[in-house]
Amino acid sequence: MYSFVYGLFYLLSLLPLRVLYLFADIAYVLLYYIVGYRKEVVMYNLSIAFPQKTLQERKQIARKFYHNFADSFIETLKAFSASPEFIRRHFTGDFAIFDHLYNKGVQKVQLHSGHNFNWEYCNLSIPLHMPYTLLTVYMPITNKTLNAVFYKLRAKTGAKLLSATNIRSEILPHRNERSVLALVADQNPGDPRNAFWVHFFDRPTPFVRAPENGARRGNTPVVFTHFQKEKRGYYKIYFELGEENPSTTKVGELTKRYADFLQRSIEQQPENWLWSHRRWKWDWKEEYGKIVG
Repeated sequence: MYSFVYGLFYLLSLLPLRVLYLFADIAYVLLYYIVGYRKEVVMYNLSIAFPQKTLQERKQIARKFYHNFADSFIETLKAFSASPEFIRRHFTGDFAIFDHLYNKGVQKVQLHSGHNFNWEYCNLSIPLHMPYTLLTVYMPITNKTLNAVFYKLRAKTGAKLLSATNIRSEILPHRNERSVLALVADQNPGDPRNAFWVHFFDRPTPFVRAPENGARRGNTPVVFTHFQKEKRGYYKIYFELGEENPSTTKVGELTKRYADFLQRSIEQQPENWLWSHRRWKWDWKEEYGKIVG
């Protein structure tokens, strides 16, 4: 089954992007107008993030989001046969920060990213532009066949994949490598009691503790990143040094910095963030601890 599914995806990926985008246009109509995929969640999230905008303005952001959502699937499909040169053309940026840290002798770096489109291209692009080994933490897909198919895709340009459910053991073989550990840092924590609570879009919001805890424990420099859509199929990535010496920061400070960075990036291009997950499913309670910042 694995060979069949991978082969099918690969064959479909050989179609020109302009043809594949026709399928994305159809998917957009289905997702937004017919199925209404998580539309209530999307509109609720947008009302929290942009209360100053009119309903029509938020609907316009939502429509653009669904377009980008559909495009991301098609672009990921295209990646099955995409060459490194294709990835370089379609996902650009200034990666000099990694050369700077590498030349300073920094052994380990953490990269904190969010759910911006197209994160799959980000994972494929970064190994082509830096001297470090990229260690990407991913959440396994429940279907074993699809998990194996996407594992191969995500590793095709050199990234080493670490399962989020088994990261402690899977990272051990790389302990002596000079590496960048890529973490999706805008995840909704499973337990609101085990989270850093910060103000995000003027609302108390829980963020997972692991990225900051790991950085502070190892005094690992942290780089924040986000990417914007330049035009259909083309993206640009931006980096910012979040903290070079995390062990000197106060508890929760690094997470607050990342939340502020993430908010600024979303405000620049709101349609390019994943609004369909329940980011504000938890309401803050005193028992969860103080709000950082």
